Amino acid sequence: MTPFDRRSILKGGAAAGLAASAGLASFATAWAQTAQWKPEAGASLNLLRWKRFVVAEDEAFMRMVDAFTKATGVKVNVTNESFDDIQPKASVAANTGQGPDMVWGLYSFPALFPAKCLEVGDVADYLGKKYGGWVPAAEAYGKIKGKWIAIPVAFNGGYINYRISAVKKAGFDKIPTDLPGFLELTRALKKNNTPAGFALGHSTGDGNSWTHWILWAHGANLVDANEKIVIDSPETAKALEYVKSLYENFIPGTASWNDSSNNKAFLSGELYMTHNGISIYAAAKNEKPEIAADMDHALFPVGPVGKPTEFQLAFPILAYQYTKFPQACKAFMAFMLEAENYNPWLEGAQGYLTHPLNAYDSNPVWMKDPKNAVFKETAKRTLAAGGLAPVSERIGAVLADFVIVDMFAGYCTGRSDLKGSIRTAERAAQRIFRNT
Repeated sequence: MTPFDRRSILKGGAAAGLAASAGLASFATAWAQTAQWKPEAGASLNLLRWKRFVVAEDEAFMRMVDAFTKATGVKVNVTNESFDDIQPKASVAANTGQGPDMVWGLYSFPALFPAKCLEVGDVADYLGKKYGGWVPAAEAYGKIKGKWIAIPVAFNGGYINYRISAVKKAGFDKIPTDLPGFLELTRALKKNNTPAGFALGHSTGDGNSWTHWILWAHGANLVDANEKIVIDSPETAKALEYVKSLYENFIPGTASWNDSSNNKAFLSGELYMTHNGISIYAAAKNEKPEIAADMDHALFPVGPVGKPTEFQLAFPILAYQYTKFPQACKAFMAFMLEAENYNPWLEGAQGYLTHPLNAYDSNPVWMKDPKNAVFKETAKRTLAAGGLAPVSERIGAVLADFVIVDMFAGYCTGRSDLKGSIRTAERAAQRIFRNT
């Protein structure tokens, strides 16, 4: 899902949004005059965010930053880090009370230190009322114990990326919507030397995302709604057996894949079906147009539970309580999601990022290319990080420690048997839920 080492060079659709939206400067000035958040005198902000992956997204974001600075006088210094580096740096800042004023990261990282986050319920209420309300998953990530501690800016959708010709050669007109059919497709792809592959290494985006999907699709969970550990179940065993059957047909090496591995394999013509965001397609349109023409995307199949169980990547932004400029932080957060900024930014992201506010369903990015369409559903179909359980510090630690990924990888690779894999995950959960 997240090719960290390619982000600065992906140029698919980079021209989109290069021209600033007409009237942005005048909008920003008018907005600053009427906004309920008045930045403190002499305010300046340091923002730590994830590295860009599509040039046009970053350019749209920096235009937004520039407009905010000119309208409010608040300089915003932006530092970019890889996904894997955001959480540890954010945690250090929270624990020491020193560092950036704001962090824009991924998944449930604000839940790792909720008491250190600035409450932003006024910003969330303002945006929700103005833009059609938040999707449920956005509230799950933004609110901890009823209090908004972060603003969910976007979700990154990861769906089935596939080569059309390979799927048709395997005897399928489209990606099956059920798990038995999906397994049969995977077997047929291997038989035709056009294999599939899904990350089973410590990949923050890809590995966590698809393994949680398949666990939940079978009706299994690590913990229940009360955070009782329930991973040792017949449903977990069925999920493990299913994934092992998939794994037997994967391209070699998936057990060591990081978040860039499947992108490289797909674009090199070695991989024909995987789970990823739209970044493979964005890169292919620029670098490998013959692959882009033969690509499409599909929703994840639905398992025995009978409903979508997708797990997509959230991008919340937080401000720390230690910041000297809380009003400036809130003003910037609200400004980011105003339509005059958010619509061109969403278009610049080319479908890789999806909105958490219902009003943005009509953004042109979802209409201009039919191959983008499934990504519009990301925020509305995804479950939050805890599955049955609320997002919490413990759930954040489960993702950071790759508990579910390692359970599947251990069984698929033969490092442990089925019961041993489940027991290892159970012990990891016991340590996390006892010690945090």
